[in-house]
This record gives sequence, structure tokens and C-alpha cells, in this order.
Amino acid sequence: MTSPVTDPQVSVVIPTYNRRDQLHDTLLQLTRQRPGTPEFEVVVSDDGSSDDSASVARSFSDRLRLKYHFQADEDNRVALARNEGARLASSPILVFLDTGALPGPDFVRRHFLAHQDDAARCALLGYAYGYNPEAPMWEVPDIVRQYPPEEAVRRYGEVPEFLDLREGILARCGDDLERRSIPWQVFWTINCSVRADDFWAVGGFDEGHRGWAVEDLELGYLLHRRGLPIRFDRSAWVIEGLQERKRREQLDQFKRNMLRLVARHPEPVIEIGWALVDDDLFWPWEDDYTDLLRHTREVRDLDVAAEIEQALRGSSPTGTVAVVGAGGHLPDSLRPATVMDFDRELLDRAVRDGRHAGHHALGLRTPLAERSVDVVVITSRLAGLWDRWKDRLLAEAHRVGREVRCFS
Repeated sequence: MTSPVTDPQVSVVIPTYNRRDQLHDTLLQLTRQRPGTPEFEVVVSDDGSSDDSASVARSFSDRLRLKYHFQADEDNRVALARNEGARLASSPILVFLDTGALPGPDFVRRHFLAHQDDAARCALLGYAYGYNPEAPMWEVPDIVRQYPPEEAVRRYGEVPEFLDLREGILARCGDDLERRSIPWQVFWTINCSVRADDFWAVGGFDEGHRGWAVEDLELGYLLHRRGLPIRFDRSAWVIEGLQERKRREQLDQFKRNMLRLVARHPEPVIEIGWALVDDDLFWPWEDDYTDLLRHTREVRDLDVAAEIEQALRGSSPTGTVAVVGAGGHLPDSLRPATVMDFDRELLDRAVRDGRHAGHHALGLRTPLAERSVDVVVITSRLAGLWDRWKDRLLAEAHRVGREVRCFS
């Protein structure tokens, strides 16, 4: 008598593109989950492979509950591939796993357990041994050929070069990412999970996204904004197989995609991230945003209405105006303008009468088009950030305005 087929409790979504051997290794490891692992399915979502990835995936149909999706190769559309895989998924929990990542024997169970308390929903990140593109451990391929993943972790799990690139951040926050101002900075889809209804509630991945990086940061940002804490579980680990990376090409894509992100979500925290990545930086994001939060508290009571009025004396009565650092009180003489401030509460207060258009913005990259206003006023509410962001603030002001008047 055969056992009844039960619905899967977890769906593991794996995007892939022309990496047949790595796909084989990842799927093989999923067949080696410990007895007692919750029922799970695997959805391979192929972003237009021209090798025999489809045959490799289907060869596991007798060992895994497996679905396969193919989309045409139209540049790197991994965000769309993940969404299509999620659409095929039939379980309430989505686990995203990169091709080439070798999951440990408790991988599925640990992700499953993280989402059992409906009153404590979260987005979960798992550990990624061997993932350090900034200083790769070239011996990783030999290690995983010689040892099964759990033995490789036992032998090399304390070797600095074998640790997850995020190890330093995890150590500083005691693995509690919610102690950070932007926990989603390290929300990477190499190994993560979320409940399907939460995933779709924020729209999934941005399907207009192309190329490397950012689509996962955006998902983490949206989930966190929805109220989901970002949790981390070292027991839900994988070993990332070393892969060839075209670093300059990837960095160029990163910059382009961050520009798309700040256009989609023009918020101070995203402006800071965009500015850093544009300067080939990434890790100062947390510190810079924490500094902004501190500065916001310090200048909460700074009224710059008189400054704004002074700055606009003698300007054309028909000219358009944008104010960066407007605060919560605007002069009565200010004609309808675009006003921006990094303090959302004060901004809402400034525009509540409906006369002015408001943007929650720091001024590093605003939603305004080039040369869209006649005069940009930067107030002294930015003075405490001037040493850090002067060049960026002035560059953006000159991008959007024909004239800049500054009190910082």
C-alpha cells in the first residue's frame, strides 16, 4: 500500500543559467536532507540556458518533487526567473537558493522551522560558507569535491577565508540583525526564505530588474518596511561553490541597478546606499545612515523659515523653487514649491496644507528631473552633514536647478 501524497510544506526556488554541473550538485545535496525533513518541492527556474540544464533538472524527478520553468534568454532576468519559480510553488514557504550552493542536511528543516509561528513572522537569512567574492578561497572547489558539505564545514568552519562575507557584521551584532539600522543591507538571495503571502504582499522581486545585485536588497527593504524582522540562522547553511565573477562588469551593473532602486524608492536611506555604491563603496551604509538618524534628532527643532525667505529675496516671482532641508515650518511668502527634508514627520507638517509638493529626501539623489527648477535652496539643516556629503548635495542641486543658494 502506497503512502498518501502530502502537500509540500516548503518550496525551494532555484534560478539557473548555463550552470548544468553546479545545478546538478545543488539538486544532489537536496536529495540528502535528513530523515524527518518536512515535505518539500524544488522549482528550477531557468533564465534561458542553452546547455542541458533542463535535462539535468528533470533527471532528479525520481528523487525530488521537482518542477521546471524555462524563460527566453533576454539578458540577465534572474528577478523574473525567481518570481516565475515562486508562481509555480505550491507551499506556504518560499526558500530561495542559488545554483551552485550546496545545502547542509538540515537546510530545509531550519527554514521550515523559522516560519512556524504565525505571530512572529520574519524573513530568514541562512549562512553561506565559502561566499567571499571580495577575497575568495580558491580551495573551496577541491574541498567540496573531497568532503561532503557537513564534513567540509566541520573541518574548515573556523577558517577565516571560508566564512561568509557577512561574518564581520554578524559578529558585531551578535547575529541579531535587528540591532542594525538597515538589517536588509545583507539580505542576499543566495540563501533566504519568507512566507509566500508576505513575498507577494510586497510584489515579489522587481521584474524590470536586469543584471547583478540589488533586486534582493530591494526585497529585503520592502519586507522590513512591511514589518518583518530580518532574522539569521547559522544552522540553515550552505556552501557556496566558487564561481567566475567579472567584477568590473558586476560593479557597473550594481551602480545601474542602485540608480533604479533610488528612483523606485526615493528615501534618504536609499539615497545614501546609491551614493556609496556610485563611489565603489558598500559597507559604510549602516554607519552613514545611523549618523543621519542621529543628526535628524539633533536638528528636530531647527526652524529655517527665515533662511528660506532670505534666500528667495530678489528671485523671479514666477520662478520654480526646490528647498532641501525645509524643516516643518515654511514662510508664508513661499509660493508653491517642491520641499524636501530627511525628517518625515517635519516634512508632513510642512506640506499638510497642500500648497507644496513634498519629498522625503536627503538631497543626494532626488526624484526631480534635470534642470526642472529655477532655484534650489539648501538650508542649514544640512550643515551637520556638510563635511560628509557636500560634494554630492551640491552636485544634485546643480543637476536639478539652474541656480543654487546654500546656507550650509
